[in-house]
Order: sequence, then structure tokens, then C-alpha cells
Amino acid sequence: MASQPQDWSATLKESAITAAIAAALMFPMIGLYTSTRAGGLAIETRWIELAIGVLLIFLGRIALIRLRDGERLVPFVGGVFAVGLGLQLPLPNGLLTVCCIAGGAVVVLRSVVLWVGGKLKATNDARNSPPLAARAQLFLKQYGPWLGAAVIAFAIAFPWLPFADRRLIDLATLVLIYVMLGWGLNIVVGLAGLLDLGYVAFYAIGAYSFALLSSNYDMSFWACLPVAAMLAAFLGILLGFPVLRLRGDYLAIVTLGFGEMIRIILINWVDFTKGPDGISGIPKPTLFGLSFSRRPPEGTESFHQFFDIPYASVDRIIFLFYVALGLALLTNAFILRIRKLPIGRAWEALREDEIACRSLGLNPTNIKLSAFALGAMFGGLAGAVFAARQSFISPESFTFIESAIILAVVVLGGMGSQIGVAIAAILLIGLPEWFRELQDYRMLAFGALMVAIMVWRPKGILSFREPTLRLHEEDRGAKQ
Repeated sequence: MASQPQDWSATLKESAITAAIAAALMFPMIGLYTSTRAGGLAIETRWIELAIGVLLIFLGRIALIRLRDGERLVPFVGGVFAVGLGLQLPLPNGLLTVCCIAGGAVVVLRSVVLWVGGKLKATNDARNSPPLAARAQLFLKQYGPWLGAAVIAFAIAFPWLPFADRRLIDLATLVLIYVMLGWGLNIVVGLAGLLDLGYVAFYAIGAYSFALLSSNYDMSFWACLPVAAMLAAFLGILLGFPVLRLRGDYLAIVTLGFGEMIRIILINWVDFTKGPDGISGIPKPTLFGLSFSRRPPEGTESFHQFFDIPYASVDRIIFLFYVALGLALLTNAFILRIRKLPIGRAWEALREDEIACRSLGLNPTNIKLSAFALGAMFGGLAGAVFAARQSFISPESFTFIESAIILAVVVLGGMGSQIGVAIAAILLIGLPEWFRELQDYRMLAFGALMVAIMVWRPKGILSFREPTLRLHEEDRGAKQ
């Protein structure tokens, strides 16, 4: 039997209890912080920020309760007011600004979605209405090519749009790098069902391959790119052999150790990798030998000199964005194509049931090795682009947290979903980087975003997967 809506006194009581619990949990994390003084470290307090957080949780809990009880107008008005407050008021440290805009936007969107859903439910027979995931799958199947073409057109025109400044274009390049990493890991985790916690090792191999070859042998970015991909794929095969008989938690532990081994080697092999000091002066990609620097090397010509246009440093960033976009589109096309081939269907068979896969005559050894090799190859490509973007790399750029973030992109986007991984990369990489100036609260927002996705979409943003093979689809449709 459906529960009765709460009255306002019960709503305020429950919200007050929630705010009190939040205050106790937030006090050591937000209310206290350390500062450096002449005598050493000192503990300072942030009562204003703590009070702001508790107040927002109190008001947000009220909005969620009223939404749960079917009320739409009060949460919607409160969310609009919170967004307007965050946009207008200059508030301390930016915390209240971010919380007001993010929390208000969530409440407004939630109110609108529930209102639209209620209208649709009232006009359609609920028994014949397919679930939301099925409707989204049908929509992508019908309009996916047009939507994909629109997204690609927007990405191509993005650097020339009025709001696209230097920082935003560079941020978009970073997001594309993580999209490539997510799609590469999606082969191993989403398609083959092999949990890999050391994927950052292939990322590091790609970056160091380009950095070392360009520094020691003066090789260009385009010559190093296939070498980085092949070295990473070879390393993926080396990782695959020891873990052929492992699965589940044991596989995760071994891959985690492999990633840490690569990082330790990069730190301690000083003569080869320059150790903790890293490698600097990594060259940028060129366009058919035309560099984007103000003063090109002797005997060469720059892009601006060749086309007789004024020099602009942002052109180098725009070109790197297009390089990352092209490699990302190539990665996506390759994966979509290989999923329809026998090897792609073998990955999915291995993910669903390894014993049944073996009983069908498939060789799990070759299947696992191919998944590790191809996933590592795209990690190497992304690493080379990362090294070109940064112009400096060190072992500190390839810690376990990077593997965790890439895995979070795959899981939160929906394992096996190409579109979901891209959306998750934008949310988990783009938004926290956009608020990087809020150093004290950036990772707090990152964690809150992950929790929100897991609460509302526990199987990922796009939790469905389009089958690569259908049997008797016409007959099945006729029976239904």
C-alpha cells in the first residue's frame, strides 16, 4: 500500500535530523583545515562554509521529500531560486555558488522530469508503456546516426564558437583523451568482462614511448604514434599471459600490482626514464612538417609562415584538439566495427559465461589476450596525445588514482556502452576540471557526482547494450 504524504512538521523534523547527521560528518572534513604558520601547522575552522553546507542539505532534504510525496511546484521554485542565488551573489570561496547552482539545477531537472513523466503516464496505458531504458534504446536506434552526426559537427565547429576560449579548448582535449582511455578499457571490462585495475600502465607506456623517442631520436609525433600503440599492445599481451587462469578479485589484484610495477620502474630507472624528474620539452604534433611554434627549428617553416597568417598561440591548442578528436573518432569506429566481427562476439560470450564459451570450441586464451592487447593499444594512443598536450610527463602522472578514474568512467557510463562512456568522461573529467580553481572542494564535487549517478543510475548512465547479433528478429516481432 502506498505511503501517505508527510505533513510539513514531519518533513521539517526529518530534514533537521538529516542536517544534524550531516553536520557531524562534515565537521572534520569541511569545518576544520590545517594552515602553515611560523611555529608549524595550525588547525583553523571554517564555520561559515560548514553552516552553508548544513543549510543546503537541510533545504535539499525538504525538496526531495516533497518530490517523493508528489509535489512539484515547491521544489521547482526552490531550485530556480537556488540557481539564481548562486549566479548573482559573490559568496565565500565559491562553495555556496557551486552548491547552489548544482543543487538547484538537480532539483529543477528532477521536478521537470517527474512532471513530464506524470503527464506521459496519465496519457498512456502504463501496462503497454516500455521502461525508460527501452525507450532510450529505441530512440538511439532510430535517431542515433543523426545524433552522432550532430555531435561530430558540433565537435568540429567547437574551437570556433564564440564561447570557446583557450582554456575550454584545452579542457575539451583532456576530455577526449579520457574518452579514448574509457573506450579502450571498455574493451577489457565492458566487453570481455575482465576487471583491470592497472590500465594506467598502458597509458604511461604510450606517453613515455613518445617522450623518449622524440627526445633521444628526434622522431615526430606521427612516427611515434604507431610505435607507442604497438608497445602498449605488446605490454598488454605480457600482462595477459600471467592472468589467463585468474578471474574476479584475483585478476583485479594482479592487474593493480602490474600498474604499480610499471610506475616503480619509471621512478627507479633513472638512466632511461630520468626517474622522478620526468621528461620535459616534449615536442608538439606538426601538420605535414609545419610546426605551430613562433620560431620553428632552423631549416623548417611554421604553419603561420607557410599560410602567411599572423601568429596565434591558440592555433597549437586547436590543432591538438583536432588530433585528439580524430584519434577518438578512429577509436570509436574501430571498436564499433570489431564488435560485429567474430572476435567481438567472442568477447561478449566470454563475459557472459566462460565455461559455456569454452564448450562452444572458443579459445579463452586467445580471446583474453586479444582484449588486453587491443585495450592497451588505445591506452598507448591516449598516452602519446597526453604527452604531447602536457609537454612534460613524470611518474606522478600515472598513479593508481588514474586507473580508478578511468574505471569509474567506464562503470558510470554503462559497461559496454560507447555513448555512455563518452558522457561519463564529460561529467567526471570536464566538470571537476572546470571548477579547478576551487581547490578545496573540487574532489568533494567529484565524489558527490559519482554518488549521485550511482543513486539514480546504479547500472550506469546508459545501462543497456545493443546486441551485436540478433536471431529471427522478424519472427520475434511477429510473435510479440
